[in-house]
Amino acid sequence: MSDAPLIIDDDDRYSRLRLIAWWEQDKLAAAKVLVVGAGALGNEVLKNVALLGVGQVYVVDFDEIEESNLTRSVLFRHKDCGRPKAEAAAEAVRDINPDTKVVPMFANIMTDVGLGLFRDVDVVIGCLDNREARLWVNRQCWKVNTPWIDGGIQEINGVVKVFAPPDSACYECAMTENDYRLINLRYSCPLLRREDMLAGKVPTAPTISSIIAGMQVQEALKLIHGMPVESGVACVFNGITNQFYKTSFQRRDDCLSHETYPDAIELPLAAETHTANDLFAALAAKCEINGSMRLELDRDLVVSTSCMACQIEQRIMKPQQLVGGQHAICGECGQTAKPILKHSIESESELARETLAALGVPRYDIVRVETTAGERLVLLNGDMAEVI
Repeated sequence: MSDAPLIIDDDDRYSRLRLIAWWEQDKLAAAKVLVVGAGALGNEVLKNVALLGVGQVYVVDFDEIEESNLTRSVLFRHKDCGRPKAEAAAEAVRDINPDTKVVPMFANIMTDVGLGLFRDVDVVIGCLDNREARLWVNRQCWKVNTPWIDGGIQEINGVVKVFAPPDSACYECAMTENDYRLINLRYSCPLLRREDMLAGKVPTAPTISSIIAGMQVQEALKLIHGMPVESGVACVFNGITNQFYKTSFQRRDDCLSHETYPDAIELPLAAETHTANDLFAALAAKCEINGSMRLELDRDLVVSTSCMACQIEQRIMKPQQLVGGQHAICGECGQTAKPILKHSIESESELARETLAALGVPRYDIVRVETTAGERLVLLNGDMAEVI
């Protein structure tokens, strides 16, 4: 053991943290964290990662601040009402610690965030309030081998789950038939989202947000340091009795989430400006592949709705997750129209002339293309700078 005196530099923001024997501030400064959701949990998570000096933070949320958020959200003030949560939270994080570079994304995690970002971060922290979004995050993380930490709160109870692909149980492994049923209830008979199912509010106290978010960030801290974590395990806290218990999930070999992608081919294409045909041509040139190709869509595309009574077709061109019940109402007769869905785009299709963004592909995404030489994965890095 060294006899050198221990010197505490009070001018070093992280001096007290460095006193922890295993602490490596350089790892935190180099870390990239994606926080999904900037509500009550997300506020506490963002506060903690800022205090720790995490180098790069991306925060995704598509909601705006309401008066009722102020009792549970440490980063928001009354003057922030009406502002995007991600934007206001990012501003507060910068004020807490200028060392933390934070990128706010006023976006839907299921439709607007490409797989490239999931690939690039070290850990994803989920602060979500519905199963459908959690399932989406789980599948995205598994595709690119990025660990994620799910948190859930209700009243003064909460749960933290850590999932580290590819070998542990995942979020979907623990889903029950009732979970799938509740997800399906979010869609009407013609498979279009029911707005009234999205309007529910989860009652929570600020105290449980602090507890669960603290545990989430602590697990992220361990992952960033390369320390062991219990993956595929839920830690449940009962705030009434102040009791914790753990439950382990059984890994399901037939789980649909357990798809892991190999390395993708990088092409300088941007979703907003390049078409599916541009993608096919660039891939053919890069890999010297001839013949037809097919773009497989991860987000089913509602191309249009068709009214059988009036024989009227209305163009939609949105991912299914963004299409509400009002889109299925015929403007002429008021009857429910049938959605026309596309799961893939062939090179011979007229839709191949549309931009990738018009086909529901977000910026900096990894897309699957079926070719005569087999499936190819392509990273659209032409718009990476806009995202990163």
